[in-house]
Amino acid sequence: MEFRHLGRSGLMVSEISYGNWITHGSQVEEDAARECVRTALDEGITTFDTADVYAGTRAEEVLGRALKGVRRESLEIFTKVFWPTGPGHNDRGLSRKHIVESVNGSLRRLQTDYVDLYQAHRFDVETPLEETLRAFDDLVRQGKVLYVGVSEWTADQIARALKIADEMGFDRIVSNQPQYSMLWRVIEAEVVPLCEKEGVGQVVFSPIAQGVLTGKYLPGQPAPAGSRATHEAGAGFISRLMDDDVLRRVEDLKPVAADHGLTMAQLAVAWVLQNPNVSSAIVGASRPDQVRDNVKAAGVKLDAETLRRIDDVLAPVIERDPARTISPARRP
Repeated sequence: MEFRHLGRSGLMVSEISYGNWITHGSQVEEDAARECVRTALDEGITTFDTADVYAGTRAEEVLGRALKGVRRESLEIFTKVFWPTGPGHNDRGLSRKHIVESVNGSLRRLQTDYVDLYQAHRFDVETPLEETLRAFDDLVRQGKVLYVGVSEWTADQIARALKIADEMGFDRIVSNQPQYSMLWRVIEAEVVPLCEKEGVGQVVFSPIAQGVLTGKYLPGQPAPAGSRATHEAGAGFISRLMDDDVLRRVEDLKPVAADHGLTMAQLAVAWVLQNPNVSSAIVGASRPDQVRDNVKAAGVKLDAETLRRIDDVLAPVIERDPARTISPARRP
């Protein structure tokens, strides 16, 4: 395993991190989830990402139990706050009340005294940004949170937060967690240039486009039984990629992977790691062999010709529109 700094901070994270969105507490039984976590640890992954909203808070509970007994100082545990975690009108968003109550719930479920990174899961248009940042800064000063990040914020939202933090002496954002893959490149236009300038690293999710870039989904054929595309917890997220034109072009990437002795998943994960602004790529898994496959992308270097071949194959189906990064309001 290779390690990188989280943005411009001093925190080192594993180049490949393990995330449990969709899987733990819903798609994968707990015994299987624990085996995946053990495999991740055995393969050198030290960074684990979750969120309070995943599986209605159950994902944090599963991860907490899976990591119990592991030396805490050897891990980097990330979680998030924003989406509803209860029926009340204050059980959502980035108000001081919800942030304080949510972090305490996350710490309890994760069975830890602190999290290494606490992330605003979306931008909250209904709460003053100063209130959110002061609440995060208070958590850092209390030792419950070591670093602060965001997820799926636009470049303008990140810039506003950094300006306020600098003016008010708050702890600065050190990371952003966006979707990023060969097929989904919307952060490259505005988010990455700003973050490179400001020392904010990307912790990217869906580097294999929720399984599409593994090549297991074939044009004109039904999705394999038991895959994410057939599971109610994941089908809605992957449906926009289940397009025959996309799938045909993914098929055309197989020779590129073969030429480098890589599986399709390894090629996809290695591709996002070529971006120097990426601190870590999050991989999920329902089986240990998927973890073992993905970690082999750590340290892989793709030359300029290979990157050009990938772009030539995928050019017509790459999503680059920065408008797609706009975060939703707190309430519909």
